[in-house]
Amino acid sequence: MPLTPIPTSAFEKIALGIDRPEDVVVAKDGRVYAADHQCAVAELLPGGAFKRMGPKGGAPNGVNMDAQGRIVIANFGIYDREPGPLQRFDPATGVHETLLTEVEGRRLTSANYPVIDRAGNVWCANSTHAETWPQALDGRPDGFLFVLRPDGSASVVAEGLKFPNGLALSADEAQLFCAQTSAADVLVFDILDGARLAPGRRYGPVLGELMRPDGPAPDPSDLGYTDGVGLDAEGNLWVCLPGANKVVAITPALQVVTLIHDPSGKMVNHPTNVTWGGPDLRDLYIGSIRADYVLKARSPIAGQPQIHQL
Repeated sequence: MPLTPIPTSAFEKIALGIDRPEDVVVAKDGRVYAADHQCAVAELLPGGAFKRMGPKGGAPNGVNMDAQGRIVIANFGIYDREPGPLQRFDPATGVHETLLTEVEGRRLTSANYPVIDRAGNVWCANSTHAETWPQALDGRPDGFLFVLRPDGSASVVAEGLKFPNGLALSADEAQLFCAQTSAADVLVFDILDGARLAPGRRYGPVLGELMRPDGPAPDPSDLGYTDGVGLDAEGNLWVCLPGANKVVAITPALQVVTLIHDPSGKMVNHPTNVTWGGPDLRDLYIGSIRADYVLKARSPIAGQPQIHQL
């Protein structure tokens, strides 16, 4: 199917009043959850309301779900100058637990986005060790990727990255895609032996301009700070560009297609993650670090099913 752009008029705002809904995850049974700064996670209810679940603490950021239906939370604690651990919340029991606070002696300060593979490995980014997260947008290469294995062991699998952010696994789990926010690009890593990574390489072109302290400010529509990423069923990698109020896709042929753009920011305001759900995986949800709502529309192409949706 063609990558047809989605007009802003096609979106509806749901979960009005939610606080910093950076990401959304949709369970196999259709229940929808979003990150919320006031709790562990919020359930988005039919009709547009939401229900907060679990304790408040830090800044829940990227959220995903394991095969058992538990929500894995990357806590971007640096947002509140707090620790940024990897956590897990079980909607069925209400159990909220910390999975990981450090990796190889490196404290997690800015866990950002988790993805889970079929073996149960949790891949995640720690974006920076700067004192505050905006400082890290200067391009410093102090971010890393880590993996938490089912046996509880963890290791750093890539480092020297420029604010690693959203992650996505290819359908065959042979590759891991990672947005580098302060490089305005996406990297792809070949996965070795199930839980190691080969050196990363750029996937597609640089996706826009960055702010430079010694130069003129770019047009906001050209800002290329990459955030969340997600693969659709045809292998197109959707990339959120929050500074530009834009979502683009990198096709398997490495062409870039603009799918959503709202220069006014009145509807699509700082989009940070894309998620698919519904019986046909064509219900598209978009999270935000600035809007107090989640966006929902129909996607021209179904999303690639996640481990918890199989």
